[in-house]
Amino acid sequence: MPPPADIVKVAIEWPGAFPKLMEIDQKKPLSAIIKEVCEGWSLGNHENFALQIADATNFYITEKNRNDIKNGSILRLTTSPYQTAVQLHERIQSSSMDAKLEALKDLANASRDITFAQEFINLDGISLLTQMVESGTDFGDLLSFTLTAFVELMDHGIVSWDTFSVAFIKKIASYVNKSAMDTAVLQRSLAILESMVLNSQDLYHKVAQEITIGQLIPHLQGTDQDIQTYTIAVINALFLKAPEEKRQCDEHIVDILNCPLTEMAHILAQKQLRSIILSNVIRSPTPINDEMAHQLYVLQVLTFNLLEDRMMTKMDPQDQAQRDIIFELRRIAFDVECEPNSGSIEKRKSMYTRDYKKLGFINHVNPAVDFTQIPPGMLALDNMLYFARHHQDAYIRIVLENSSREDKHECPFGRSSIELTKMLCEILKVGELPSENCHDFHPMFFTHDRSFEEFFCICIQLLNKTWKEMRATSEDFNKVMQVVREQIMRALTLKPNSLDQFKSRLQNLSYTEILKIRQSERMNQEDFQSRPILELREKIQPEIMELIKQQRLNRLCEGTCFRKISSRRRQDKFWYCRLSPNHKVLHYGDLEESPQGEVPHDSLQDKLPVADIKAVITGKDCPHMKEKGALKQNKEVLELAFSVLYESDEYLNFIAPDKHEYCVWTDGLNALLGKEMTSDYTKSDMDTLLSMEMKLRLLDLENIQIPEAPPPIPKEPSNYDFVYDCN
Repeated sequence: MPPPADIVKVAIEWPGAFPKLMEIDQKKPLSAIIKEVCEGWSLGNHENFALQIADATNFYITEKNRNDIKNGSILRLTTSPYQTAVQLHERIQSSSMDAKLEALKDLANASRDITFAQEFINLDGISLLTQMVESGTDFGDLLSFTLTAFVELMDHGIVSWDTFSVAFIKKIASYVNKSAMDTAVLQRSLAILESMVLNSQDLYHKVAQEITIGQLIPHLQGTDQDIQTYTIAVINALFLKAPEEKRQCDEHIVDILNCPLTEMAHILAQKQLRSIILSNVIRSPTPINDEMAHQLYVLQVLTFNLLEDRMMTKMDPQDQAQRDIIFELRRIAFDVECEPNSGSIEKRKSMYTRDYKKLGFINHVNPAVDFTQIPPGMLALDNMLYFARHHQDAYIRIVLENSSREDKHECPFGRSSIELTKMLCEILKVGELPSENCHDFHPMFFTHDRSFEEFFCICIQLLNKTWKEMRATSEDFNKVMQVVREQIMRALTLKPNSLDQFKSRLQNLSYTEILKIRQSERMNQEDFQSRPILELREKIQPEIMELIKQQRLNRLCEGTCFRKISSRRRQDKFWYCRLSPNHKVLHYGDLEESPQGEVPHDSLQDKLPVADIKAVITGKDCPHMKEKGALKQNKEVLELAFSVLYESDEYLNFIAPDKHEYCVWTDGLNALLGKEMTSDYTKSDMDTLLSMEMKLRLLDLENIQIPEAPPPIPKEPSNYDFVYDCN
């Protein structure tokens, strides 16, 4: 007869004694269980004791997490969180340096447990740590473990970041500003500054006054990738929280190395910072890890977001300075000087209209009207002027080449530039906040001070080339733009290391090559539309849907590792969730690191019966997507978020690592609940499997034998000592 579900068999340790095997009744109060354990070892004052998980975490057992205890678990009897907090509070104030160091090590380790952290914080422990830092009497390992404990305690979100003094901020900033500083201290100091900026607008202003680009650059020039990552993270945090007016370029700043980081637009435009990141990080012999890739992606996104202001600014047709840019485009293209007093007004208007038509503007009389569409607004005109000035020969060639063609065959430079700029902004997602889960940065954008403009210059020449290859007319404009988008996207997926490499990739993606790729893909996705075929498809569709459902459930049984996202920076903390083989229970629990393969059920502490699940919620309706910081309120994270509702108002919250895992889990959970699977991946899988099944059945009708196993791989020759006799 199986034991009752509420009885758990465990082993309990106590220093100096043999472990005690006992049964725990989960219905009894935890205090009663602890009292029983203490009496077994003749220990009084049982209220001063508690139980811990006897593993690397040493987390305390509480009424909230006691259901994590499983049969065979090893527990440890230890002092209560309150008593431990009191003891450590006293020990870290010891006059003995050795005793103080050991106490700080224990504090840094214990602070990972939120139960202990709450007790230590209640003793005003955070204030004690900040005073120790402000006094400046500790250094080396003492300071390192002090800052580690501080970071762990603050990571629980119990204490507001707004409570810290300017003196504390200055002290932390001084550790970052020193040229030679212990690596551990520097790493934690950078992490603290980043958290301050991300979690408090008031602290952002204070931190921005203390940190300059000159002091951060040496940290990027080192070889420690963790330090480089934290340094870029601080830059990103300051950039993200900077007021809009502070992000714009201040042309009057002269001393770049000593300017505040609030002048981000100007700093990021400087060759020094970009080239240092390129040479010391991107081109470093050390492979770029995921966290560094994420920070580079964030920096890339925030840099391109500087273009948003120009992208959303309409041209004022009455602004003479803006109109002069159009005159400059005309002058460079046709090598003419503006002579306002030569000829009659009608003659000059006629001449301007003719030239503006050659330049490919939609409005030949007043081309300023073309730039009133937002996006791309004035950004398109900026790109055109950059192309005309920095790639003058290519610009003149494109304009004159098209102005000499028939009207219907000319590729309008003006209209093309406007639409291309809009397309590039969509591809690079200008104006959107970075995603928490993405590390899709492009090295080529770090190789030039004006990377977006150079990107445009390459693409506008590609557009003209594709137009000629397609022998397009004005009616084909949208078709050409679709082909150009495909060429750009396919070249970007290859992650070129430089703009020149990107250009060469485009050379290999001619219109003819795009047609071949499309035809190949079309053949792979061939769908027969005759009535008998459609009827057969409809008949076998339920069978295929059941197959997809089983695949989804099998994937849930394998499980997935999810990343935890805290209020600070993205942490390397994980949790794992998987479905039991009988499809009855969801097992889940925290992990110290990303697993290499599947995680067994018995190592996952928590479980949720599928029968208790009431609904699956996705997107912005998820509780963990409400009231989040600016970094998380973006489309990509919302598209990856889902929650499982159970009981009355309890949720299990997920953020999938990618879109595929999101679809697998939402499909699988819906299948468990007897609901329809509606994700895009289900539709794609359905189309693929149906197409494959149809082809196999049609081959079978033709009496073509399809072997059960693939043909054997040909054996290698026994020797390679042979030659072709030309005679």
